[in-house]
Amino acid sequence: MASGPGRACPASYGYGARALDRRAELEVETLWVAGGLYGNPFALERLLELYEREPRSKALVFNGDFHWFDVQASQFRAIQSSVLKFIALRGNVETELASPAEGAGCGCGYPDWVDDGTVTRSNAILEKLRATAMQIPHATAALAALPMHLVAEVGGVRVAVVHGDADSLAGWGFSQEALATAQGAEAARRAFEQAGVGVFASSHTCLPVLQEVRGGGLIANNGAAGMPNFRGTRFGLATRISVSPFGGSLYSKKAKGLHVEAVALDCDHAAWERCFLAQWPAGSAAHRSYHERIVHGPRYRLDQALRGAALAA
Repeated sequence: MASGPGRACPASYGYGARALDRRAELEVETLWVAGGLYGNPFALERLLELYEREPRSKALVFNGDFHWFDVQASQFRAIQSSVLKFIALRGNVETELASPAEGAGCGCGYPDWVDDGTVTRSNAILEKLRATAMQIPHATAALAALPMHLVAEVGGVRVAVVHGDADSLAGWGFSQEALATAQGAEAARRAFEQAGVGVFASSHTCLPVLQEVRGGGLIANNGAAGMPNFRGTRFGLATRISVSPFGGSLYSKKAKGLHVEAVALDCDHAAWERCFLAQWPAGSAAHRSYHERIVHGPRYRLDQALRGAALAA
């Protein structure tokens, strides 16, 4: 297994699935979860528009990595101010901005299948973003105070909201790659038993998956709220978990009576690309890693994201 900055995870990132077997911190009829906003103000604006339309008791959780591309101080401040009006968890980005761990780099915990160039560039992005955060009074202290996970009760069903997976802030156990293997699916099944939840909502691994697990659990990884998630598309995704259907989701499944849905965050893509390029011009680390995805989407299809328990057997 590869190691080094960007691949190694500090011990402080670990918590274990049993830490989630606790009393819920909130009870609502509708829960929105948005991970991987990555500093996109236009996706944030669209998300808030959709959320404000919800008629029932509700909560919106940003489950980490809401910062990333926002290296302009004014944009960083605006993103953080808006996000912290709601419930926020810290992802590896916020954690490494607030309390850098020696040797962690970006804190992404990248697995072996991610190439070294991507890892190196992510470490460079984090360093530049940290320089921005350090200019803003109290910004890093506010990030350091955020929790790593949350347990909610939605319509009587326990939902665990994490950034990475059931065990670690930067875990890849809920990645579409890991969940496609028998070993990964079995690990996920055990995590549901240990956490005592019906749904896990995650992000971190940057590609979405909505997968049933043997035993009735459902993993909803929204991929990225602030970037395209499928080839040939330009919208981000948020996860909506509710006692009632949204009526316009991209895809969905039911779990223990709840509607668990992926909702597209269509926004002004041309404006977002201009905003990105103003901060990350051609040749920069983020441009080399992400511009192709922002323009054309990743090499991942929508039909790859929706999976039944048979794949996890």
